[in-house]
Amino acid sequence: MTDRNKIIVVLGATGQQGGAAAKHLVADGWRVRAPVREPHGAKARALAEAGLEVVGGDLNDRASLDAALRGAHGVFSVQPSAGQPQYGVTPEDEVRQGKSVADAARAAGVEHLVYTSVDGADDAGDVPHLASKWQIEEHIRAIGARATILRPASFMENFVTEGLGFARGQVVYFGRPTDPVPLIAADDIGKFAALAFADPSTFAGTVLPLVGDVRTGADIAAALGRAANRTIAYQPYPPEAAQHDPTLGRLMAFVQRYRTKADIPALRRLHPGLLDFACWLRANASKLASLSRA
Repeated sequence: MTDRNKIIVVLGATGQQGGAAAKHLVADGWRVRAPVREPHGAKARALAEAGLEVVGGDLNDRASLDAALRGAHGVFSVQPSAGQPQYGVTPEDEVRQGKSVADAARAAGVEHLVYTSVDGADDAGDVPHLASKWQIEEHIRAIGARATILRPASFMENFVTEGLGFARGQVVYFGRPTDPVPLIAADDIGKFAALAFADPSTFAGTVLPLVGDVRTGADIAAALGRAANRTIAYQPYPPEAAQHDPTLGRLMAFVQRYRTKADIPALRRLHPGLLDFACWLRANASKLASLSRA
């Protein structure tokens, strides 16, 4: 185990994965530093109130990364995904940012880098926003960084967002109704990051797919409907959508053929509180109720 009176720098601390990592690291007694673009904003103040050291930092500014990583023992690295339009980044942007963090960590003498990639990154070369994460993984390996690579599956949280149709009584997704969908709760990603930093002898040098449950699309919709006490229908993207958007078509094909390599029982031995979808729904019952009323 590692002396925890050291600094872990958490990128993306205002987001789902970084926020979960920061929460668990603070709870474990680490000194957590959060580089943010707006260190005086409301989100930064909330991080400071939670016990984090908030500093200025920008993934597009290497000098600011060098300053933020100075004196750090570990770095949790996550970048805005090119697969989420709200971030306005291209796959090339994501790769450049991920490589920059890895290079800055190596230059700073960071002892342990934890990078969050995506489940199936090594099997998704024709899907740009998944292949970008594989390129970052390959760079981390090429520079010889002491690293743990986490590969989280689809977030359970995504299935109650407007983007996947929850407010309209739907689950709109890329697979067919009977295709298996690997799932992970965002909080569990943060927990595994904290476990990795606490026990580098076990985790450093490993690639760990993170999956808490595997359900079909139809099962996800039915479970959401029961939990929200309303009808939720599963709605796959129609095949003709691929004709109008080749990238979407490649993502649909990947989701329909990919089968996770995650060993859920082994993951649960490492983290006994790992949530399956039913447990996540129970834990978020009040949120589901409020979303259903909206």
